Order: sequence, then C-alpha cells, then structure tokens
Amino acid sequence: MSEKETKTDVILIGAGIMSATLGTLLKELSSELKITVFEKLPKAGEESSNEWNNAGTGHAALCELNYTVEKPDGSIDISKAIKINEQFQDSMQFWSYLVNRKLVDNPQDFIMPLPHMSLVQGEQNVNFLKKRFQALSNNPLFHGMSFSDNPEKLKEWIPLIMQDREPNEPIAATKIDSGTDVNFGALTRKLFDHLESEEVDINYNHSVQGIKRTSDGFWEVKVNNMDSGTVERHIAKFVFVGGGGGSLHLLQKSGIPEGKRIGGFPVSGIFMACNNPDVIAQHHAKVYGKAKVGAPPMSVPHLDTRFINNEKSMLFGPFAGFSPKFLKTGSMFDLITSVKPNNLVTMLAAGVKNIPLTKYLIQQVMLSKKQRMDELREFVPNAKDEDWDLVVAGQRVQVIKDTEDGGKGTLQLGTEVITAEDGSIAALLGASPGASTAVRVMLEVIEKCFPEHMNEWEPKIKEMIPSYGVSLVENPELLSEIHTSTAQTLGLSKIERVYS
Repeated sequence: MSEKETKTDVILIGAGIMSATLGTLLKELSSELKITVFEKLPKAGEESSNEWNNAGTGHAALCELNYTVEKPDGSIDISKAIKINEQFQDSMQFWSYLVNRKLVDNPQDFIMPLPHMSLVQGEQNVNFLKKRFQALSNNPLFHGMSFSDNPEKLKEWIPLIMQDREPNEPIAATKIDSGTDVNFGALTRKLFDHLESEEVDINYNHSVQGIKRTSDGFWEVKVNNMDSGTVERHIAKFVFVGGGGGSLHLLQKSGIPEGKRIGGFPVSGIFMACNNPDVIAQHHAKVYGKAKVGAPPMSVPHLDTRFINNEKSMLFGPFAGFSPKFLKTGSMFDLITSVKPNNLVTMLAAGVKNIPLTKYLIQQVMLSKKQRMDELREFVPNAKDEDWDLVVAGQRVQVIKDTEDGGKGTLQLGTEVITAEDGSIAALLGASPGASTAVRVMLEVIEKCFPEHMNEWEPKIKEMIPSYGVSLVENPELLSEIHTSTAQTLGLSKIERVYS
C-alpha cells in the first residue's frame, strides 16, 4: 500500500451544503486559495443535504411553531424566529449574487415560491396562534402574514386538509406567501459543479480515516482512496469538518480541547410520500402543525409541497426513529464508538435526562403503516393508504454537551460549530435549521478562522450579502430592497402559479 503526501491551503471534509457554501465563499474572497474536498460517497449532496433526506426545507421561521415559544406570562418570544429569518435572508442574498454573476444557473432548479402556513386545532392552540400572529405580523421580517379561523377561508388556503373535516373543534391557520421550497441537494450539486470549474480538487470515494496536528502547527488528514485502496496524507493550514453526523468522530480524532465533553444522539426520520399526482395537485403549501405533548421539537408534523427534479411532490412527517448510525450510510457502531472517557459522564447524564425521549423514539419505531396513516389523517382526513409510501430520511445527530443553564448532558437543538482556539479547524455538528442558515453559519466560521483577513474581505462580503453586519429588523427599507431584488433574481416573483 503506497502513501503520498500532498499540501493544500484548505481541506473540506464532506461534500454537503455546508462545505459547498464555505468553499464557494472562500473562492470568491480569495481566488488563489488551494482547496481540497474529500467525500466518501460517489457524488455531492448524497447524505444530509439530499432532497429525499430532508422533508421541510427553506426554514425561515415563517411557519415553524417551535421557534416561537409562549412565555409563562402568556407573551410570545419571537427572538429565535427573528434570528433564523435574518439568517435565511443571508442565504437568499448569496444565492442571488451567484445567479447574477452566472456562477449558478437556473435558480428554479433549487428554489421555488411556496406559501408557508401554521395550522392548529383546539381553543388553547388557536389562542396561541393568534398571539403568535400578532407578535410576528408587527415585525417587518414577517410582513404579509395573514390569520384566519374561518373554515371557509381555510378551504381556500388548504382544500386538501379541509376536505371532509369534521368541524368538531376550533381550527386556525396563518399564511405567508413569501415562503419558499429549497432543494438543497440540487443546490449542493450546482455549487460543486461551480467549484470544479474553479479548479477546486474534489475527491469522491475518499474516506477520511484520521486527523492530527503536525509539529509545525498544520493538520495532517489521513484519507483512504476507496477506488485504489491506497492511503493518502494531505497537509493543510485549515480544515473544515462538514461531514454531517460523521463530524463528531473526526472532531474527537483531532484531539482539540473544544471537542471534549461533547456527544451526539442520533435520530432518524421516516416520511410518507404521496404517489398520486391528483392528490398532490390539491395541495400547494408547507403546513406545519404543533408537536404533540411529550414529543421532541424535531418531530413537529408538517405536510409539505416539495419540488424535486422539477416535479411537484408532497411529503408528510416526520415520524422519528432510532438507529445507532450517525449517517444513513454509517456504521451500527457509530454511537457506541463516539463514547469516550472525556464525554462518558455527559452521555450518561443525557441518558438519564432523556428517558421520555427514548421511550417516544421506541414507540415511533414500532408504529405500523396503519398507525402512521392515522396520524396523517389528522392532517388529511380522506387520505388513502394506497396513495402514500414510506420514505426513510437522513440521520440527524443532536449535540449533547454540558451547559451553564442546562447542566450536564444537555441535548442541544439546532446547528453548532466547534472551533479550535487558534481557528485552524472547525467542525459542524447538529441539525435543523442547518442548511437554510448555511451562509450565515459559514460566514461565522470565516470570521473565527480567518480573522487576519476580515478587514480585507469585508467589502467583498458586503457585495455578496448587502445586509452583512446590519440588522434587517432595524432597517426595513434595506429589507424591502433585498426582498424585491432576491425575488426577482431567483425567479420567485415571476413564476406562474401553474402548480396551484
């Protein structure tokens, strides 16, 4: 077995949306950077970023109720919704820049206009939704949101959901037409096509086996070339670990202190996909409900119109599941091998704290198709078994760590970047809203890891993302300009509603 050693400036591990975004940003900021990518699968965007491994994409906090929490005094905390929406605006601006510069073509291949809706039943939930609507609709980021508790109006908005529904309890919905559906698999592939044209060295069927610090402060990445069976050694000043659930093991191998006392809890997902075009044609929205009492936030039920391969699809879910794998293509030993002496106490504490979650996941795994259809019929009363198929989605690994407010072994929801103190390595962990906030998250990586270049790079960042460093909530005129220009560039304002 031969080994060769190659030097590069930047190594990106994993060919998903995060590496694609970081690589594209860095190439725009410094075209002479030598970037090398390693992906163990045969092509880009096949794991967490793949369109069939995500059910609800285009997270802008327009309809996800778990981003707006009711406080003990009855008021609604919208701070997380504002943060996520502003992050999504960064993504929209960056994608528009790429389209305007002709670095990416045919934006309708990856983004389509689609109303985002929240739907609740029961007097208490209707009251909550009304308060949420009042809190959000006063904010410029959520301009254009409508509320209705009139069943006749709801039949106009969501005919499939309202058809044959018994009016036995109050029902209400909010609707905002400026939502989108984003196909991150298609976008990831487009970005890697662009990076290839920029002479980025992209290596598929290459599995990263190890990562260690060299005596001169660089990083040595040991890679198995799965085609030839040879082992390669690559040296870089900066490494980004964007390998989805696989990032945790590589972070641990790096040995950086910031990666200690961190664990991961894998959650798998199952969706129902509609196979009847006549039924799919009756629905045109992302409709999010409220998680059942005792269910984790990642299990919020939603019925989503999706555009995949330029065809209209419809997915319902997610039903949570459990697998010890950290990736869909991972190993059954992923969870057990992630437990180390430095995170054992953290993991044990998480196990004790999350017994209800474990019981919930076991119950979900045991559901029959009939039971899943019964849950679907709470959304679509006349759903027929033969119109729906089960689809196994991607794996998500929720971060477990010790926090000041949550104590030992706290299960973190969301996306988290772990960075070495000197900024020479960064690893992305966690799950939703993930891909939708990729641009902001990768800009934060650049700020932390390339601080010596920020003065030089800031004008270019502002060219790509005009709102960089500015609060859009406090600058409604800039927000209005951005909404108009991104909608025009990405084709969101002129697409005829042939699908509705």
